[in-house]
Amino acid sequence: MSRAKTTTRAKSPRTSRKSKASRRSTAGRKSGSVRKKKAGQKSGVGEKRTARAKTAVGRMVRMTRKGRAASKGEAGRKGDDVRSDLFVSVMVKKSGGIDLEVASKVGAFYGKSIRGTVESVLAAYGVKNARVRIDDKGALPFVIGARVETALRRMGRKGSAPSEVTITRKGPSRKDRLRRSRLYLPGNEPKFAINAGIHHPDGVILDLEDSVHPSEKDAARVLVRNALRSVDFLGAERMVRINQLPLGLEDLDEIVPESPDVILIPKVEFSEQVRDVDERIKNIQKGQDRRDTVWLMPIIESALGIENAYAIASATTTVCALTIGLEDYTADLGVRKTKTGDESHFARMRLVNAARAAGVQAIDSVFGDVGDVEGLKAWGIRARSMGFEGMGCIHPRQIRPIHEAFAPAPQEIEKALKIVKAFEEASAKGLGVVSLGTRMIDPPVVLRAQRLVDLAKRAGLISDKKSK
Repeated sequence: MSRAKTTTRAKSPRTSRKSKASRRSTAGRKSGSVRKKKAGQKSGVGEKRTARAKTAVGRMVRMTRKGRAASKGEAGRKGDDVRSDLFVSVMVKKSGGIDLEVASKVGAFYGKSIRGTVESVLAAYGVKNARVRIDDKGALPFVIGARVETALRRMGRKGSAPSEVTITRKGPSRKDRLRRSRLYLPGNEPKFAINAGIHHPDGVILDLEDSVHPSEKDAARVLVRNALRSVDFLGAERMVRINQLPLGLEDLDEIVPESPDVILIPKVEFSEQVRDVDERIKNIQKGQDRRDTVWLMPIIESALGIENAYAIASATTTVCALTIGLEDYTADLGVRKTKTGDESHFARMRLVNAARAAGVQAIDSVFGDVGDVEGLKAWGIRARSMGFEGMGCIHPRQIRPIHEAFAPAPQEIEKALKIVKAFEEASAKGLGVVSLGTRMIDPPVVLRAQRLVDLAKRAGLISDKKSK
């Protein structure tokens, strides 16, 4: 491991003596902590709790007793199991410029780039003199910037790093676009977001809610914002699940300026919650040049939410889909979630009906057993037969089985193409009755066939030429 130290100065004897004393004091505190740990913790569980606490304590916002901003802030993760991330410590000084030290295997190649990113963020927060220490585990520039910015905010510093979009943004997402699969990604784990697009999900969900520890909500918010600026998800719809309201409204202030395609609103029980989010988004966009439509996908996770499903689905014109969170829903009912889904059948059908009545998509919950591929396929096939147009997934290996489950079978497509062709021929002749062979085709059957053909086209199963 190389250490790239960009500023080197000789230390005075007084500084050296102070550093040695400080190290002795730190060593004493550590040894005392070890003794307490051995005396008061049971084997296994205590060690895990201590390991988690080591980073959590360092990440807390430090404030003086008088409420002034602290002089030191930390953010990120460190350890042998960390990748595509870093740990940063920032200490503001009165003078001396920027003293940056980077421990990184790629420091010799990317040291200048790392320094440039750090200095850019420090400048945005008005910091001219600081001691910065970075333990890098392969973090990309958008991660470096997010971690440094979080450390500064935890010191009580106010500001925002400049928006440096490094990807080409496409136009706004269609309300009725294909949403067979949406892949959940923990918002504070950059290693999952970087290559998510290569698995070809219809959408990726950068999650700020359940997958993020309460002490890391602030860090995840900045990291997700930077990911929206810098990560190419290869055509997948860019979704963000915000926190439960009212905290989720604060998430929007950071996320909306980066034009996400969809905002998922968790634990919705009333239509007013959807309208609050929609109003907040519109107020944020008033000061922006780019005002693409940000679609909303409320997540219903309780019995009360199911009872209000139609009101929620029709709360605003920006609702594109309605979905359900079965873990919370079954917990609310006081029953166990099963692989057959019998305990949630009523709620899911109620949601499908409400979504259809409101003219939006119905999206099913996730299937929690990543290793049970056959169970996943069976769940997906049942979900499609119930009227759902897609479902969530928690691992890339679930994407292909989900796409297969929600794809119409070849014989379904052939039959639908024949019905659509018969309808078009009858319409061209001015006939009000459509027949296929010896059978009369009712209008609802034609409509269903048209929808199936459209789905097959969007899924890439047939071409426009074949459908004519």
